[in-house]
Amino acid sequence: MRDRRGVTAVEFGIVALPFFALLMAIIEAAMAFFAGQLLDTGLNDAARLIRTGQAQAGAYDAARFKQEVCNRIPALINCNGSLTVDVRVPTSFSSANFSIPTASGNFDPAQTQYNIGGSSSVVVARAFYKWPSFANLLGSSLSNQADKTILLVSTAAFRNEPF
Repeated sequence: MRDRRGVTAVEFGIVALPFFALLMAIIEAAMAFFAGQLLDTGLNDAARLIRTGQAQAGAYDAARFKQEVCNRIPALINCNGSLTVDVRVPTSFSSANFSIPTASGNFDPAQTQYNIGGSSSVVVARAFYKWPSFANLLGSSLSNQADKTILLVSTAAFRNEPF
């Protein structure tokens, strides 16, 4: 009869790496989805300031609107530098362009705009956040940018109230 005392340790050694890689990928996906939901909530709450005319009355610029979005997002998302807002006024809902501003396939914040429109204008407000990807050690990750980050995008399309 052979000695089988070390079999469990050897078997665990074989399955440990794939198990922990899968566990990290699941945690990363869950955190990215949670951060995306926080971004959606923050943008929708801040977009109400545009929809009701408060941003127009307060002469909000892009930095102020970005700060309003950040104020509505818990500390999980670091707004310093990674968050970008894009607010545009298409002529109608059907003519709205929802494509991501890119250069060479990567998000380009320089192509964003800030126009909050006037009374009864159609407005498309978007927030972009580069979420860091940490589970890309095995060559596979959720990252969709060249810098190995996950671009989270939140969009709110609405018609301003007649203010």
